[in-house]
Order: sequence, then structure tokens, then C-alpha cells
Amino acid sequence: MMKLILNHIKKVISFLFQNSELLFWICGLVYLSLIIPGENHFTFCPLKNSGINFCPGCGLGQSISLIFHLKIFESFQAHPLGLFALIIILYRITQLIKTKLRRDQYA
Repeated sequence: MMKLILNHIKKVISFLFQNSELLFWICGLVYLSLIIPGENHFTFCPLKNSGINFCPGCGLGQSISLIFHLKIFESFQAHPLGLFALIIILYRITQLIKTKLRRDQYA
């Protein structure tokens, strides 16, 4: 029984490791879709945490979050490249999924 559990844990860890970039992008977009733009929320940004209000990276994240909330004009004001960045991230996610499906199909 213990061997079965350990084998299952190894498979889960292997899956997470092999698909870490895909999971990172998906979790990031889910997070940006769930936060309320303009409100204080947790951030890893060293500029924001040190009290500096302007950060192009935070503006990009806020822009993508505003797109998810269908506030396109405000999104463009937060960062003009937000929509472009979202398209690139979604393209990368589809490429990672296609690669995984091909790898699983031929394995």
C-alpha cells in the first residue's frame, strides 16, 4: 500500500515538474482574472513593496486583469501592451498544450 502511494506521489511530482511552465502561465492568468483591479492585493513586486508607485510590470498585470473584467479602455490606460501580452501568453499556453499532447500521443 505504501509503495502504491509513493508511486502515485512520484507521478504527480513528475507531472508538475514536466508541466511547470504551463501551470505557471495558467495559474498566473487565473490569478489576474480573480483579483479586483485597483484594490490592494498581495504582490511580489519589489518596487511596489518599497513604496514606489510606478512599475511597468505591475501596470501590465493590471492591464491584463482589466481585460478579464472587460474594461478595455482602462486596460489600455494601465499599460498599452496589455492586450498584446495577453495574446502572447495565450499563444504560449496553446503551444505548450499542443507539445504535451503530441508527446503523450507518441509516447
